[in-house]
Amino acid sequence: MASKKRLWYLDGGCSEHMIRDVSQLINLKWKPDGFVTYGDNNRGRILGVGDIGGDDVIIKDVPLVDGLKHNLLSIS
Repeated sequence: MASKKRLWYLDGGCSEHMIRDVSQLINLKWKPDGFVTYGDNNRGRILGVGDIGGDDVIIKDVPLVDGLKHNLLSIS
């Protein structure tokens, strides 16, 4: 069974991909820069951005969000 940290949820309501697990990011750039607002109007601080993926697919500039409960892939 996959670790909950590595699970991704497809989300048609989020405006961009977001990650909670720093260990999945490559090329991480720490730069606290603003917040994301969730559907319930709570906010999470953006701690930095990095890339996710491997040899075949890389998604660039994915925000690392403090307090995010799930990794989210935007499908909007």
